Amino acid sequence: MAALGWLTPRRRSATARSVLAGEASAEAARKSSQEALPVAREEPEFPVIGDTRAAAFFDLDNTVMQGAALFHFGRGLYKRKFFETRDLARFAWQQAWFRLAGVEDPEHMQDARDSALSIVKGHRVAELETIGEEIYDEYMADRIWPGTRALAQAHLDAGQKVWLVTAAPVEIAQVIARRLGLTGALGTVAESVDGVYTGKLVGEPLHGPAKAEAVRALAVAEGLDLARCAAYSDSHNDIPMLSLVGHPYAINPDSKLRKHAREKDWRLRDYRTGRKAAKVGIPAAAGVGAVAGGTAAAIALSRRRR
Repeated sequence: MAALGWLTPRRRSATARSVLAGEASAEAARKSSQEALPVAREEPEFPVIGDTRAAAFFDLDNTVMQGAALFHFGRGLYKRKFFETRDLARFAWQQAWFRLAGVEDPEHMQDARDSALSIVKGHRVAELETIGEEIYDEYMADRIWPGTRALAQAHLDAGQKVWLVTAAPVEIAQVIARRLGLTGALGTVAESVDGVYTGKLVGEPLHGPAKAEAVRALAVAEGLDLARCAAYSDSHNDIPMLSLVGHPYAINPDSKLRKHAREKDWRLRDYRTGRKAAKVGIPAAAGVGAVAGGTAAAIALSRRRR
């Protein structure tokens, strides 16, 4: 204000008020401009590169692989004479119930479990592992969803571990994980003694809440922060697992999971289109081939879809 000393007091006062008014006006204009222009906010990078306390957990059927992996595994076992034709009608009925009824009947689940365990009883674990490799090449390799595979690869590229989590026998799940270059797999464990299946399970099928418990246990063992982890599934049965992590994804979701995901604002990805989306996973072939595919219900160890 010293520069205004030559002015009369009245003019100095008027000029000062003008300067003050101008500065106030300019400040108000600047603030208004900043408020009017939206600030661009980029989503945090995900997966975060180098975050070794994060990992990803992927369900298998209809999430990573189109349809049921065990449907194809059952076809391979039938082809290799693991069970007789007379068993096919029962297996096909179990498969139809699990897939189409939309419920998991306890009696059917127990029957399926007993059937599956009777099929592998007395066979060597190494034998099933070798057959699993062959069946992957025959029936599974061409049924991997490219979109989900890309999601898994993004986690791997970020330096994170990626695990399959499925009710399928762990030996089969490990074959698929290895072929896809993933870290490993959590699956249903069948009891074996000296490398031979006994016909019993260790615990229960890795399904629903059991999946969540397996992920929780693995996170503790691996030193993971579940709030920084991601999980991917197509089934409402896996809501317990999806709810554990900070980044849940609904992939090719069934109607119940889609509704839940929208309510919870979870991210959705659907790699199906049109009628294929409605029918994926339901065997469409006729004759012995379709019936043989029904053995998936037996091998699935009490699961309707996974």
